[in-house]
Amino acid sequence: MSFNIIVLAKQVPDTRNVGKDAMKADGTVNRAALPAIFNPEDLNALEQALLIKDRYPGSKITVLTMGPGRAAEILREGLFRGADDGVLLTDRAFAGADTLATSYALSMAVRKIANYDIIISGRQAIDGDTAQVGPQIAEKLGIPQITYAEAIEEVTPGHIRVKRRLEHGVEVVECTLPAVITVNSSAATCRPRNAKLLQQYKHAKTITERQVEHIDYIDIYSSRPYLNLTEWSVADVDADPQQCGLSGSPTKVKKIENVVFQAKESKQLSGSDAEIDELMRELIANHTIG
Repeated sequence: MSFNIIVLAKQVPDTRNVGKDAMKADGTVNRAALPAIFNPEDLNALEQALLIKDRYPGSKITVLTMGPGRAAEILREGLFRGADDGVLLTDRAFAGADTLATSYALSMAVRKIANYDIIISGRQAIDGDTAQVGPQIAEKLGIPQITYAEAIEEVTPGHIRVKRRLEHGVEVVECTLPAVITVNSSAATCRPRNAKLLQQYKHAKTITERQVEHIDYIDIYSSRPYLNLTEWSVADVDADPQQCGLSGSPTKVKKIENVVFQAKESKQLSGSDAEIDELMRELIANHTIG
């Protein structure tokens, strides 16, 4: 028994380490000033896929990402950790996509991949925090979805059982396959790179990367086809250009405002039981806690 799994991943600016140059004068994110990283919850999603692969040998994991050419780094990161294949969806026509256009493009790529049992993604990306793309893809594909997943407990042909972490507790649910699963940050942390896989896939490139970098390893890429990362454009996935990028994005940013938090007053405590007790009473009284 084995399963074909698609992991949706995104390369995002590291908004957890925002410095003084992280914002432009117009209020938009200065992506050049922030390092690009693998979206954290997508790493949790990848680990869930790897755990299924560990449980059911023969399962195949394909990492799918959309972005500029440099987003191929996400595919290599997936391969270094145990994924089997990677697909980069890249085209200037995809630029400026909101969640609706992004989910449309990714759903078209999923349709092209065709043979899949489970689609797993992080709950949301740290550069948008919408948590909309996974559910929208499920709707576009017409398949079930389970959100807020903390652990995939069991997979059988045609069915999956998942533990969900909700605000006030947990629940275990089942649905039929194929299905979309979105994963919380409370799920298992992704395993680190594997040294052998790092050596095996360190030269994995898309065709565009090989052309731009003038890499001339023709013999290597001919004899080792697993080093050829798949690259698809709008035309390759038969997508409607009017539903991609800015033209397919009804979301418009009306106003951007920088909010700076400043403390109006402060209180220093010595750490005595009496002072801590007084502080707790104060916080409860003004409904800060409790």
